[in-house]
Amino acid sequence: MDYRRLGASGLKVPALSFGAGTFGGSGPLFGAWGNSDATEARRLVDICLEAGVNLFDTADVYSNGASEEVLGAAIKGRRDAVLISTKTSLPMGDGPNDAGSSRSRLIKAVEDALKRLGTDYIDLLQMHAFDAATPIEEVLSTLDSLVRAGKLRYVGVSNFSGWQVMKSLGLADKHGYPRYAAHQVYYSLVGRDYEWELMPLGLDQGLGALVWSPLGWGRLTGKIRRGEALPEKSRLHDTASFGPPVEDEQLYRVVDALDTVAKETGKTVPQIAINWLLQRPTVASVIIGARNEEQLRQNLGAVGWSLTSDQMTKLDAASAVTAPYPYFPYRRQEGFARLSPAAV
Repeated sequence: MDYRRLGASGLKVPALSFGAGTFGGSGPLFGAWGNSDATEARRLVDICLEAGVNLFDTADVYSNGASEEVLGAAIKGRRDAVLISTKTSLPMGDGPNDAGSSRSRLIKAVEDALKRLGTDYIDLLQMHAFDAATPIEEVLSTLDSLVRAGKLRYVGVSNFSGWQVMKSLGLADKHGYPRYAAHQVYYSLVGRDYEWELMPLGLDQGLGALVWSPLGWGRLTGKIRRGEALPEKSRLHDTASFGPPVEDEQLYRVVDALDTVAKETGKTVPQIAINWLLQRPTVASVIIGARNEEQLRQNLGAVGWSLTSDQMTKLDAASAVTAPYPYFPYRRQEGFARLSPAAV
């Protein structure tokens, strides 16, 4: 397993990490992802650790805390061998302080997560959404106190816009609070919006990307192709509306290119889609999910080899879309490109 620095921090994380959203799954979204109990989860953790995957990502909102509970049970007795990443800020109830990133909410959320995970510290806590109602200084000062108390090692964000990240980093620098080291983002061959603003920001400010849904919300599994009906057992029947949208023609164009590269490499479509991400700037770790051992072992096959430059170019071309304003001039005109060396 390849290990990479998480942004500008000193923490090294595996190129692949495991998303525990399938643990204890319940409800229309998480239940469709999977519902591994502690026994099955322990087996999946075993396989991950054997392969060098020691970072496990979850969130309090995943099945209302059940994911954290099952993960805690699965790693019991080997806490020092793993890195735990979890997230908070999304609603965990209907009360006025059951959502957001206020001091009150963050302190309670961390204490609750520690209990569910069965640990006394969290390696990486990420704000799962930007809380526009809470002053950023309040968020950062609370995180600072939790880091100083030894309950958090590193902090990050998930699904923030560029200005939200930059303002937070500026205030962290101003007051001496911990800087965000990670940005957990959606990024895939059928979802490259991360590249317009957040990737250049990550390069400039030292934020490592933790990539969620690298297979485009289950669309790049190799089971969806042009001219064929959606497989009967696909979870997209129930969950497509929850995830990022993709135009059919864009999807089929990317899948056609993946099929071509699959024939050249002897690798599977998911392995190629993940390997492409691992060769992109700022990507520290790609979060893979699995409902069973077979899926996990296939996804683990995405490392230990690299796509050629020609294959990367082929996938880049097939997945390219027009950037939104004000970014498209930097892609289309050589003069603008010269002024924007961070453009990728």
